[in-house]
Order: sequence, then structure tokens, then C-alpha cells
Amino acid sequence: MKKQEVCALIRDVGIIPAIRVSSAEEAHFAAEAIASGGIPIVEITMTVPDAVKLIAHLVHFHPHMLVGAGTILDAETARRCMDAGAGFLTAPGFDVKVVEFASKENLAVLPGALTPTEVVTAWKAGSDFVKVFPCAPVGGDRYIRAMKLALPQIPLIAAGGVNQQTAANFILSGATALGVGTELIPTEAIERRQAKRIRELALRFAGFVKEARRRMEPLKKTDGAGKEAAIEKCEQR
Repeated sequence: MKKQEVCALIRDVGIIPAIRVSSAEEAHFAAEAIASGGIPIVEITMTVPDAVKLIAHLVHFHPHMLVGAGTILDAETARRCMDAGAGFLTAPGFDVKVVEFASKENLAVLPGALTPTEVVTAWKAGSDFVKVFPCAPVGGDRYIRAMKLALPQIPLIAAGGVNQQTAANFILSGATALGVGTELIPTEAIERRQAKRIRELALRFAGFVKEARRRMEPLKKTDGAGKEAAIEKCEQR
């Protein structure tokens, strides 16, 4: 999948499930359960044992699944994940060398940032999206709204505090997509191999995104009409 297609899929689906489990087998189970719930995207964090091998395995046996690599802290790890077939790279923080590497290799990259300065720095370095992490401690969806108002041109991914109660509000506040971890992939569901439970959660989170975007459509049309009127009024002067 080309970079443009990867970015388009992330925008369309609006959810990036982050898999952080204790074994490759558990991660594989989680990835398949998520995909069965209609979310064809998974992020395998480098905290998972044999994460790079698992990425290669998923890419080979699940060609319709977009597999990304998470917790990428250096360019060498980024290269290994790219060679394994990762479709995107993400991390909790911003490392300029990782972003530069991804840009050079035409690979989608979603670094983490928190403050406006960090977000702008990550964006100017060549990021395709900027993951605002962690959202919850700094105001949650209100923080995303404030950030989006100040920086409307930067596609933001809300992560850290996204759950069933907050998911829709993050989208309504301007987040392009959501980074979700244990709220979508509960530890207990992994331990008990409850694929149906994870599938149901995937369907539910996908529904939150779709419903929030549906609610935003009238607002977009109103904003667009308002802008056109303002431009027309200005041109008449």
C-alpha cells in the first residue's frame, strides 16, 4: 500500500488500535479480532516480544490489513519495521531522525507531541499526522478543540484517554483519528481469548467515529456557506 493510500485509510477509518500485549501470539489474536470488527488497521508496539517478526507475519498473511509499528524511538528500529512491511510508524514522542527517515522512504509517520510548539515542530519536520499524547491529563477533547482552532491545517490524532465515553467528543472537537489501546483491547479479553468481545468493541468504536462525523456534516455546510458569504461581501467592497 502506497503512502497516500495509507494516509487515506487512516483518515477514512478514524481509529488506530494500539496493541500492547505480552506475547506475539496474543498480539496476533488481537489483530485478527480487531479486523473482524471492521477496523483494518493495527499498530504493533515495539513493547510486544518479537514485534518486528510479528509485523512481517501479519503483513504476509493478512494483505488487507494495514499494519503499523508503534513506539518507534530511533531510525534504526524504523528501518527494521519498514523492511518487515510496516505501513506506518508512530511513537509517543517526536524524534526528528525518525520523521526524516520516514519522509525519505515515503513512509507514513505519526509522531507524538503535546504542546503547540511540539505539534508544529513535528508537522514542519514532515509528519503526515501528529498524535497528541497524552490527551486526558491536559484537558481531553477540550485540548484537541483548542489545538485544532489554533492549527486547523494539521491533522491531529487524539491518544491517551480515548474510551467509549470520550471517543465521539474527540472527533467532534476536530481529531482526524483516534489512537485507542486497552479500551478497545481489554487485557481480560486477551487473557480469556474473547474474540467476540474485542470484535464488538471494534464495531462500537467505529460506530462512534461514524456518528460523530455524521453530526459534523451540517456544521461543515454552515461554515462553508458562511465563508462564501463573507468572501462575496468582501469582494463587493
